[in-house]
Amino acid sequence: MLERTGNDDVLRTEELGREVSSPEGPLTILQAVTLSIKSGEAVALVGSSGAGKTTLLSLLAGLDKPTHGKVWLVGEDLTAMDEDGRARLRGRHVGFVFQSFHLVPSLTAIENVMLPLELSGEASAYRLAEEALDRVGLAKRVGHYPKQLSGGEKQRVAIARAFIAKPAILFADEPTGNLDTASGDRVAELLFEMNKKSGTTLVLVTHDRELAGRCDRVLEIEAGRLVS
Repeated sequence: MLERTGNDDVLRTEELGREVSSPEGPLTILQAVTLSIKSGEAVALVGSSGAGKTTLLSLLAGLDKPTHGKVWLVGEDLTAMDEDGRARLRGRHVGFVFQSFHLVPSLTAIENVMLPLELSGEASAYRLAEEALDRVGLAKRVGHYPKQLSGGEKQRVAIARAFIAKPAILFADEPTGNLDTASGDRVAELLFEMNKKSGTTLVLVTHDRELAGRCDRVLEIEAGRLVS
């Protein structure tokens, strides 16, 4: 039976640590990270390159397993699950937006957005995907393939896809990192707007301190430790 947190945290960790092997012996990437995030919060993870931000995000989302400690996502202990169990939990409760978009190049914009709904057997996938693309300003791009879209448009497709299944939590890893200033601003506006309207918890990894400052809280990672 899965252990539950017994509180209203959508995400919680306890003494979370990650080590990897190196020629010199074990290398600590994260050490003793304890945090909690409430439903509907927007939280930024900041820190220098190599500080451990993306590793922490991977552990929080169940994409990787910690060497030490525990992670609870929507009340369920990720560290007690096998890979299939973590994937099922992500499918039900988690959305992702990545710096490199991660769109399927052989699918049109609307087919990319429909994908998570089709995988879950949703009969109204096309209509819902059409509405989602309209909300991000891409009603006239539904039939375009990723190679026919600008970087900002690709990221808006990715945002529509991430929010369409109404996830409890959205992980965004440097979502504006590959975009020009105007496109990045548009994508940031969409993320915060959809966070507020849908009540989806937003966990944002960014180097952009101005973007981080728009979140409800900023958590700083330094040399694998949570320092604020």
